[in-house]
Amino acid sequence: MIGISKLYCGTVEPSDALRYGRHSSQLPSHLLQFSADKKPVVVWNVTRRCNLRCVHCYAHAQEEAGADELTTEQGRALLDDLAAFGVPVVLFSGGEPLARRDLPELAAYAVGKGMRAVISTNGTLITAAVARTLKDIGLSYVGISLDGMQEVNDRFRAVPGAFRAAIDGIRNCQAAGIKVGLRFTINRFNVQEIPGIFDLIEAMDIPRVCFYHLVYAGRGSELIKEDLSPEETRRTLDLIMDRTRRLHDQGKPKEVLTVDNHADGPYLYLRMLREDPTRAKEVLELLKWNEGNNSGRGIGCVSWDGAVHADQFWRHYSFGNVRERPFSEIWMDTSNPFMRQLKEKKKHVKGRCADCCWLDVCAGNFRVRAEAVSGDVWAPDPACYLTDEEIALTHTPVNCEQV
Repeated sequence: MIGISKLYCGTVEPSDALRYGRHSSQLPSHLLQFSADKKPVVVWNVTRRCNLRCVHCYAHAQEEAGADELTTEQGRALLDDLAAFGVPVVLFSGGEPLARRDLPELAAYAVGKGMRAVISTNGTLITAAVARTLKDIGLSYVGISLDGMQEVNDRFRAVPGAFRAAIDGIRNCQAAGIKVGLRFTINRFNVQEIPGIFDLIEAMDIPRVCFYHLVYAGRGSELIKEDLSPEETRRTLDLIMDRTRRLHDQGKPKEVLTVDNHADGPYLYLRMLREDPTRAKEVLELLKWNEGNNSGRGIGCVSWDGAVHADQFWRHYSFGNVRERPFSEIWMDTSNPFMRQLKEKKKHVKGRCADCCWLDVCAGNFRVRAEAVSGDVWAPDPACYLTDEEIALTHTPVNCEQV
């Protein structure tokens, strides 16, 4: 997760995180990525059920709930363990988390245990009454997925009217006083919609938007050929930075992030080095604290059936099940060779990732994409768009010596 607005527009400085000692239990949510202890943010896919049929769904969501979902009682036991382990945030996801009737009860329980509770939703089920309930239980944030404006979004969601229902959900959250933001997954079918998304967050006064790079998992694995080329990705990042800066300079700042491609960090830094070398030094320090990809360390996932994964895209590999052992025990058990490797992944990446001067900033990017394309989990991430010159694989001078 790369905070474009934080880094490029200077809304966060290293001193902001240092003020809290960089402890995840003390940091406010907008600084959590700079924690030193990297207590995991846990994505809990509470159900596989969903009322939409998104073409890029990593969870292969379906219309009916599975019989293997954790019960409410088992969910409470999971949350007890996560709280005791020091997990700062639980992200309730799915499928569609609001398709699960006890979601408000579980989220309220998480808040009562001292954790921040957020949900990732398609927004279509957020009526005014649901929004008031979510506000009453102390939900920290609602992330609503839109993958374009009406025509494009509804094609992606495979249900006519999904866009309008999501917009209604956003308005209902705003009326209830809940912080709400957008989630957008970038690919060739919808990259042209990004300016419209910026127009939308400005017009509706939506404070946050996350732009997700495509990860080749679930139904998203069928879209590998529709991922952006390196040059298209670079143009897209420049567009996102330009639009973020424009809003900031107009006195309409928004929190803008890119997610799931940690090459964005060095790319942003190199741009800052050209534009504002003094600020670039602070950006580099923050990027080092961010540490790049944190699958298996700073982020984890629990599936609807209790299986524990390195992140929400690793459904083909489980480290154990919370029905049998607590998450905390599974997460810290480095007798599993792969868990141990993920916690020190910079030692195991190969090829240009191993030789890259930005390894401490990126941590080798996404292993799921590498495995999906090459069959080797430690191969270079095929979605890295940095040139050999930019990662110091050639003799062309590049400002990597500070890393």
